[in-house]
Amino acid sequence: MLESYFTIQADGQSEIEIKKSRFICAMKRISTEEEAKAFIAQKKKEHWKANHNCSAFVLGERQEIQRSSDDGEPSGTAGVPMLEVLKKQELINVAAVVTRYFGGTKLGAGGLIRAYSQAVSHAITEIGLVEGKLQQEIRLTISYANLGKVQNFMEHQPYTLQDTIFGENVDVVCLVDEALTAQFSAEIIEQLNGQVTLEEGACSYHEIPIEKRA
Repeated sequence: MLESYFTIQADGQSEIEIKKSRFICAMKRISTEEEAKAFIAQKKKEHWKANHNCSAFVLGERQEIQRSSDDGEPSGTAGVPMLEVLKKQELINVAAVVTRYFGGTKLGAGGLIRAYSQAVSHAITEIGLVEGKLQQEIRLTISYANLGKVQNFMEHQPYTLQDTIFGENVDVVCLVDEALTAQFSAEIIEQLNGQVTLEEGACSYHEIPIEKRA
């Protein structure tokens, strides 16, 4: 399993206008090639009056499956530039469809490449990205007297305090990047002078919104 991955925050779309042509980019998170194809078909049906519905998608932990279509635009001016944006952002499991309603002014090959690339980049900015991190759930059982120490420690470290459960003792549920679990355990034991019981829970991906990268 990957330690981390990048993808879009949610399904969504945005629109830009270039020389009176409308470029509508719709994006969707996908888990199979069939899902991607169904999404593309859906957009073609929705925008059946459009001049072009160009598409690109990446699938798999390391973008093993990559597909693109120019849908009638000059070869290499739409689908591939769209795919390159997805690859540059290192996104996985994402499909993009850019619908073009022609505005009467031809853009030329270079103009088309820039327009389709810009449409996808703009949609990514509007929708937002997340980083999925593989994290281990670790439950700490501590005394009430040590709760402040744990809270202060967690505030200043690259770990997440997910939940606090009050009972006879206090259970603090922490999320730790899988690669840092041994380090976390050693640090928390040192902080509390061994007055803690640690129990590992599930290991799963947790997604964190991130700023758009260059």
